[in-house]
Amino acid sequence: MRRSKGDRALLEGPHLVAEALTAGLPLEQILATPEFLATQEGRALGERFPDQPLLVAPDLLAGLTDADSPQGVLAVAPLPRRGVSELPLLADAPYLFLDRLQDPGNLGALARVAEAAGAAGLALSSGSAHPNHPRALRASAGSLLRFPVAVEADPGALAERLAPLAPRWVALVPRNGESLYAADLSGALVLAVGGEGPGLSPELLARCVVQVTVPTAETVESLNVTVAAALVLFEIRRRRLGLG
Repeated sequence: MRRSKGDRALLEGPHLVAEALTAGLPLEQILATPEFLATQEGRALGERFPDQPLLVAPDLLAGLTDADSPQGVLAVAPLPRRGVSELPLLADAPYLFLDRLQDPGNLGALARVAEAAGAAGLALSSGSAHPNHPRALRASAGSLLRFPVAVEADPGALAERLAPLAPRWVALVPRNGESLYAADLSGALVLAVGGEGPGLSPELLARCVVQVTVPTAETVESLNVTVAAALVLFEIRRRRLGLG
């Protein structure tokens, strides 16, 4: 049970289990320690379980989880992932395209940022980490249970899906792009972000009509991919809310 595969997700800890229940996901299996269920948090969460959990010893639960510090409860839930047809069509919110992003923690954090910034959805290219990876789910703090996500997304297929919106593709690059604070970020947008190390593929860069860089002090070569994408997404949100 260490890794989720296919259309199922391993939900580790009370926060993710509670978020899944709130999102209406059916829990196929629940494991909990008696010690957790005896706590106030455990009793409150237990009242929401559709079925009685399977009681397990703490060391057994620790052996089943990906987290270094299991929190007394885990569950398995169906969480199917599909292609770009799952993404909604929203003209006033940006889309985030992740090109070969391989770190599940960064993926989860980016999903959380994208949802918080009011993005329309997230598209993951082939070769990216899977959104049902336990570390991605934990880092998303529940966003990957709610936020629209497309897997194995081909840029051409995404462009076809979003054709009614006629979005402009914007590349986030670490250097030599137009300053984030001067770039035109109006209208329907797809923000393309490259994976750790290789960055965006030449094919994807060629699709983008704008390349944007977050200006930093000269002593800093580049920002973490999550931080950089967050700055861009919240700058888009700031402008669309008419703030500042």
